[in-house]
Amino acid sequence: MSFLLAPSRRIAAASPLTRAFSSTRPSQLARLTLVGRLGTDPELNDSSKGTKVIKYVIGTSYGPKDNRQTSWFRVASFAPEGPQRDYILGLQKGTLVYFEGDATMRTYEDKDGQPQTALSLVQTKIEVLKRPVPKSGEEGEQ
Repeated sequence: MSFLLAPSRRIAAASPLTRAFSSTRPSQLARLTLVGRLGTDPELNDSSKGTKVIKYVIGTSYGPKDNRQTSWFRVASFAPEGPQRDYILGLQKGTLVYFEGDATMRTYEDKDGQPQTALSLVQTKIEVLKRPVPKSGEEGEQ
């Protein structure tokens, strides 16, 4: 009968506050993972602080086939100049991507002076799962 008690002793002995995967202090975070299609070609813009920011939109669909709904997520990427930025800017509308990003809620005033809240997503990882099939006549272009 003591073999039945042994697992519960091991579980009770482990501290619920210990994190086996990290020796650093735990911190709060909000991370969002999406699998969806790019709704626009990524665009490089200047931020209000003068840094370059890549902006794009990811659409995720859900629901039954005869009544699909799509949620659109605006994304910002602060990839430095170089291959990573070029890679993101080379993606096309319709590309199926796996996305991870930090999520925050920001408040702002709209054009009527009313306070609004929006979800802000900053890319930390993006992977291409499937590129869009070129339409006929586009294959020779590029």
